[in-house]
Amino acid sequence: MRAALAAAAVCAAATGCGTTPEPDAKAVISPPATDTAAPPVTAVMPDVTGGNALRAQEQMDGTQVRFEDATGKDREVVDPQAWRICDSRPGANQRITSYPVVLLVVPAAETCPEGAAG
Repeated sequence: MRAALAAAAVCAAATGCGTTPEPDAKAVISPPATDTAAPPVTAVMPDVTGGNALRAQEQMDGTQVRFEDATGKDREVVDPQAWRICDSRPGANQRITSYPVVLLVVPAAETCPEGAAG
């Protein structure tokens, strides 16, 4: 019993044991942060121009990727391994601000249309 009383006395002296401490009159309250900072850069588009479409898709693992026929013929990319990248949206080394990332591609045996780098 003496041990319990001694422990209670130590607790009361050290922490107040459940009592609410008086607020510190010198405490400074910071105003809430405002949402004026620029959004963080989550990713930068790698330079995949001229590369294989499947390898680029694998390199960007976890990034939503959509393939588009760079010639405008709207051909469906069934096997990305057989396609080459002419350009991308966003461009190489640009900040990715929306998804999916678009890879403009042509079949590997074709050349990219004028104006496309690949």
